[in-house]
Amino acid sequence: MSAPAGSYAPAVSRALRVLALLEAAGGGTLGVSEMARQLGVARSSLHNVCLALEAEGVVQRSEGGYRLGRRLVELGGAYLRTVDPVQAFYQACSDTSFLHNEICQLAVLDGTDVLYLAAHAGRLPLRMTASIGSRFPASITAVGNALLAQLDDDELRQRFEDPATRPAWTASSITDLDALIDKIRDTRGRGHALDEGEVFPGIRGLAVAVAPQYSGEQAYAVGASLLEVYCNAHIEQQAVEALSAMAAHIANPMNLGTGSAFVDA
Repeated sequence: MSAPAGSYAPAVSRALRVLALLEAAGGGTLGVSEMARQLGVARSSLHNVCLALEAEGVVQRSEGGYRLGRRLVELGGAYLRTVDPVQAFYQACSDTSFLHNEICQLAVLDGTDVLYLAAHAGRLPLRMTASIGSRFPASITAVGNALLAQLDDDELRQRFEDPATRPAWTASSITDLDALIDKIRDTRGRGHALDEGEVFPGIRGLAVAVAPQYSGEQAYAVGASLLEVYCNAHIEQQAVEALSAMAAHIANPMNLGTGSAFVDA
């Protein structure tokens, strides 16, 4: 596999193909001869490419050949620092066929409330009151429950001691403190949060937490609001999978993370 026809810099294209081969090796090593064979190029020219990559630290040589180098970690980290969670959220909503049609939210926890940082309207005939900058009680929202699942039970009990922090917006809203803690425990065990008409009657909310990239980073959650009348186990599973993929993309656009973060109480 030679450099693409019309390549502006054939040597650069060849170097990137070397990196792709080493990535596919899954942490193993590849010799110059083997890479030259797979790429369909002369061993001598590829040897020079590998020497240049080694000099820059993006590959390292070992007894069995070459493997990816530590410099790639630094470059990847620099890229991750440029990623805006809001931008990543909207990109995921646009790129995911399931979420593109649904009402979705990106939120953070602020005390006993959630604050919406981004909202995707979807294509459903619904007009939800949640918009960018809106605050909702964390106790009854799916995104709130996903974020609360990262706290231990003692922290939950202290934070929600005041009954005013556990409002009833619908007949389904859970307002009892012990019941709220039980619900958050269920969220941890399930791996995603569930709002069964606690905010809006007839609306089923699903959410997952976004795993932080580093200690101390602001915690996020992504959620989707579905019409209960159209919701079944298959659709709910689709929603959870799509939200988990979105969370993984926001947490790490290079798909190195799991996308969901819960703690054991």
